[in-house]
Amino acid sequence: MFQQILDPIGGSLLLSALCAALPLVLLFVLLGVFRVKATKAAVASLLVSLLLAVIGWQMPLGQALSATAAGIFYGLFPILWILANALWIYKLTVATPWFEALGRTIRSISDDLRILSILIAFCFGALLESLAGFGAPVAISAAMLMAAGMKPLKSAVVSLLANTAPVAFGAMAAPIIALNGVTGLPLHHLSSMAGRQTPFVALIVPLLLVFIVDGRRGVKQAWPVALVAGTAFAVSQFVTSNYLAVELTDVVAAVVTVAAVLMMLRFWKPKETIGMAGDVESGAEDAVPANVRQGAVAVRTSTTAVSRTSGAAASAPAAVGNASDGSTAPTDNTRPEPRHIWMAIAPYLIIITVFSIAQIPAVKSWLNQVGTVTFHWPGLDITDSTGKPVAATKFKLDHLKATGTLLLFSGLITMALYRITAGQGWRIYRETLVQLRWTIVTVTSVLALSFVMNLSGQTTTLGFALASAGGFFAVLSPLIGWIGVALTGSDTSSNSLFGQMQATAAQQAGLSPVLMAASNSSAGVMGKMLSLQNLAVAAAAVGLDGAEGTLFRKLIGWSVGLLALITVLILLQSTPVLGWMVP
Repeated sequence: MFQQILDPIGGSLLLSALCAALPLVLLFVLLGVFRVKATKAAVASLLVSLLLAVIGWQMPLGQALSATAAGIFYGLFPILWILANALWIYKLTVATPWFEALGRTIRSISDDLRILSILIAFCFGALLESLAGFGAPVAISAAMLMAAGMKPLKSAVVSLLANTAPVAFGAMAAPIIALNGVTGLPLHHLSSMAGRQTPFVALIVPLLLVFIVDGRRGVKQAWPVALVAGTAFAVSQFVTSNYLAVELTDVVAAVVTVAAVLMMLRFWKPKETIGMAGDVESGAEDAVPANVRQGAVAVRTSTTAVSRTSGAAASAPAAVGNASDGSTAPTDNTRPEPRHIWMAIAPYLIIITVFSIAQIPAVKSWLNQVGTVTFHWPGLDITDSTGKPVAATKFKLDHLKATGTLLLFSGLITMALYRITAGQGWRIYRETLVQLRWTIVTVTSVLALSFVMNLSGQTTTLGFALASAGGFFAVLSPLIGWIGVALTGSDTSSNSLFGQMQATAAQQAGLSPVLMAASNSSAGVMGKMLSLQNLAVAAAAVGLDGAEGTLFRKLIGWSVGLLALITVLILLQSTPVLGWMVP
């Protein structure tokens, strides 16, 4: 049996905490200063953590390696199992003309770029975030905004800023599920707490988007639709995360918001329409050729490669753009037929249906009985510094009831509906895994790092040291999450790294572990728009390679401002003023 030591380095809690922070400092320095790829940075930090665990915290080598294996397995299942199947469904839609039909449906609603920024970047981006994540919402949203006539740099800024409120529940709630895995706190409590924080951000993001697109005039003329979108998203996010299924939070919020905006546009229109002529912006993007700004981007979002799926193409609308010969194809904004619209949104309706069925009491009870198994992870026998068994040594494996498995079922139904053959579906799945190959290494390494730090006692040492800040930790907690996401580019990775530390520090400081752990996720997403990975994806998507620095400078103020806003909220939730909001 291994008993964790609180102050193993020289008997000093401060010195021990400084040593425990070395793997995290190394990760930040490699990513933020030397710009080392996330995969290499994560592996290097894992190796340092292993050395500290064995030499400094006196953890037996066998148990340290077993903790590493547990982290890798948890990274694969359920985290990457969710991400792989979510991205697969998204790629299934892109591989057919129905994705272009969905884009045409959105573009046909309005030719006002302020409204389109809400529908495409905020609503459709949230829908993509719920499935794909990892930069896909930013890339697709930016490309679609360019196709609608927005300038490249502004398209990237709008898409990056919009990718905030939905991230905490992105990829079928993978960040919250990861937080539950590393902290052992109830999943429902964590999702409820995050659902009582991020909606306040969702309320104002649409207003910020119309301001970025059209300045004060945009806010003055388009504030009603921005307010409706923000309110619809916020309320839906709160209700779904607190009372329905956490995995469906972003899906439901996005769909409800689109419906609310469409309903409002039937009775209300802005006084002026701000299209391409009103989108005046100077800078690096002016040098981008017109065919990059408008025509060529259609290749990214249209279905020129859709003919790969012959079965689906037989009954689907024809693909709009075809730039294979170098020519610029006009963007089609005509509204598809009702049947085509239903087919375009079918995958998302299927996901909602499958997850809703899984929440039926009888079905949910059956899945809990046959779809999950709990076991003690082999090779781990650990107690904390007080002699109590560490809960993380027990592993709960959801197989049939897992979010990723339900997504797999949804994907198979989508294949049948779109008449995609088994061979084509498998090829797309294989392409998805190839696309995620470095992400798989990064996520498993980060989870292994998290498990080693948690089980060896390094995280506990850090938590006790930070707890000395007392109630001020409520201010430090959001900042830690923000830094984590900004450097790793992933709310899931940040939660895996800091979730247990946040919970431990909160307990020692007399704060709610649920509040501080959820705050790591909710505040962390404000750093997503500044992560190197997301900036690179956005710059590449709009044809402005090398413009990451420009994007960073345009977004840093918004990111820090939103962080300050949610930090005030979290601070009030840690006091009697808003303490009633904590589950």
